[in-house]
Amino acid sequence: MVAAFGSAIEAWDKRWATAEGRADWLEPEPDVIALLLELKARGARTALDLGCGVGRHALLLAEQGLAVEAIDGSAKGLAVVRETARARGISLSVRQGTADALPFDDGSFDFVLSWNVIHHGTLGDVGQRLAEIWRVLKPGGLYQGTMLPMRNINYGNGRIVAPDTFVRDRAEEPGHPHFYCDAATLVALFAGFELLSLKQQLQRKPGSWHWHIIAERRP
Repeated sequence: MVAAFGSAIEAWDKRWATAEGRADWLEPEPDVIALLLELKARGARTALDLGCGVGRHALLLAEQGLAVEAIDGSAKGLAVVRETARARGISLSVRQGTADALPFDDGSFDFVLSWNVIHHGTLGDVGQRLAEIWRVLKPGGLYQGTMLPMRNINYGNGRIVAPDTFVRDRAEEPGHPHFYCDAATLVALFAGFELLSLKQQLQRKPGSWHWHIIAERRP
């Protein structure tokens, strides 16, 4: 999967390099905004935005007073995050990396956000990433993120490279695998968490169904 991961980074670098490419990824998701009150009520102080893109959520969280680590594979995206943070007078930490081996100590964060990120790979990749997220979360910490359901219009399209995992070579992330799962598989993947909210929701395009997830790390 290393070559596929590299191809996806190249695709996102190309997108983040232009204002047109960034245009649809500047506003925070309503579900993330809606969770801010719960984070405040829990006294959350530290947050990780895993796969931060151009920083729409990392910047929001930092503006709300959290100490934020923003991590992404795209150097172009991270450059935009740094530039925007400087322009808006926002303090946060930015570094390049992947979701497979997070460069943070155990129990570092009260909150981990990973929006439209961890499903890029196989079932095994997703499991590894969730294990890393569980590791860096504090007991009782919250995770918020997304996965792809089989209801998504792209399920079954492209080359199958592993069970329920497909590559669409002409997509915006050419050569990059996408993993889709049903509810039972998702619940099994989140065995180390208490699922607090699980729903299927349309995103930007017709048929673009995603699982929207909020989960609490078990001790």
